[in-house]
Amino acid sequence: MQAAPSRHSPWVYRYGQARVHPRRIRTASVHYGYDNRLGIENISSPQPNSFQSLPAALPLVIRTKGTALRYFWDGSRLQLVPLDVSSFDHPVASSFFLALRNIFVPLTVADNYIPYLKWKCLHRVFSSALQVLATQAMFRAIGIGCSRSFASAAAFNWVMKDGLGRLFRCIYTATLASAFDTNLKRVRFSTSIIFSLSIGLEMLTPAFPQYFLLIASIANTAKQISLACYLATNSAVHQSFAIADNLGEVSAKSQIQTVTFDNLGLLLAALLNILCKNNERLQAGLPFVAFPIFSALDLVGIYQGLKHVHLHTLTKGRLEILINTWIQLGQVPSPAEVSKVEGIDLFGIKGKESWPVRIGVLDSTEDVSSMLSVLAMQSLSNEDFYLICLENLSTGFKRSCNLGILLCVREGASTRDLILGMMQASYLRKKLLFYHHKMNNAKNHPSEMNKSEWFEYLRDSKQSAEADVDLFIEQMPILGWSAKNILLSTGERDRYIFVSH
Repeated sequence: MQAAPSRHSPWVYRYGQARVHPRRIRTASVHYGYDNRLGIENISSPQPNSFQSLPAALPLVIRTKGTALRYFWDGSRLQLVPLDVSSFDHPVASSFFLALRNIFVPLTVADNYIPYLKWKCLHRVFSSALQVLATQAMFRAIGIGCSRSFASAAAFNWVMKDGLGRLFRCIYTATLASAFDTNLKRVRFSTSIIFSLSIGLEMLTPAFPQYFLLIASIANTAKQISLACYLATNSAVHQSFAIADNLGEVSAKSQIQTVTFDNLGLLLAALLNILCKNNERLQAGLPFVAFPIFSALDLVGIYQGLKHVHLHTLTKGRLEILINTWIQLGQVPSPAEVSKVEGIDLFGIKGKESWPVRIGVLDSTEDVSSMLSVLAMQSLSNEDFYLICLENLSTGFKRSCNLGILLCVREGASTRDLILGMMQASYLRKKLLFYHHKMNNAKNHPSEMNKSEWFEYLRDSKQSAEADVDLFIEQMPILGWSAKNILLSTGERDRYIFVSH
């Protein structure tokens, strides 16, 4: 936003433009201090007797439509000179580049938007080209498989595969609704892999025309699942770039980008078909040659693009990274730093450390032989909004650690209560790890610690968490985190109700 001119300023703003009072400029010296935050070299202000000499830079820079321009006085008239198009000396090239930027890029976005856009271009171009080649293959399959049938049979097959795909899309969306928030990157990349595999299935239909309906239905179901994930996660991705609350502009620019990149993919597929039109065998084998190359480039573009998406919302995983960094370094990391640590985690193997913390409720089949969890439940009072206990993780054949920390949250607990519980659980994990190190025996079962030690660890960890939680919560919005709510999965939303005796 442009600052309003002072009463003694020689500039009057009208609808984002500046109007000059010539008499004021000829008679007054300019004594403005110049702020160098725009990265522009500080040039001394012109004096009245120097207006007829070389062009002088005036201490005023305006930003409009994504570019910075500075006023210059050449002795007879004012000039607006662009400051951020040094790579394009030719005025036509500069204007063309600026026009493209205004079309494709929102005026105000996060710094990581341009790298994301580059990888999005790679993804959309080759994905679009693959879809064209796959559609051609299915048309060829219909022509072969239905050569002795009526045209209505081909239409029925096409409608059936679309209908089945939409049905499974609804089932998938209803099943994994919360995962779109808590595991956005993992779900989006995994469904992108499914989408690429569905393209490969569609390309196989000419080889098995008699199974067209089966193969095409499976492929279309996978594509519909990928589409559902794309639509469900798009708003969160756009929100991460809309640092000025300009979500509508970012979404609109995204549609322009998608249409443009998809058309480039159509052009690429058309060029490949033109090159192969005189060779029937080459044209039939084109999809099988292009598929591994194009799908690999498509997935690389998606993967690299997601690495530049820095989500500002809190999930259990991100909150745990924040708290662990706070305990170790005494500071809250930024969304970009957490995004680098979090990654995409396709197989969910990150965070598998000793004494993992889980949010939920204790399984009724748990064998808590030490009775520590039972004692923790019995010690609850009406003032407590969460419960920390142990749970058995020995569900496999061999585990490096067979116990975990369980955080049970009470119905009606606030976001602060949940953060406090996670922070206490993290401090408790630190103390339990130290306990095992002190005993110098990894096989020593923690349930063998006596009751006084267990409650001492609980008390000390709670004191540490209560001492830090308010400052921790205060720091999060400063770093760009949305700390009003914590997005939880279906199992993490389970709550307990305290019943007094």
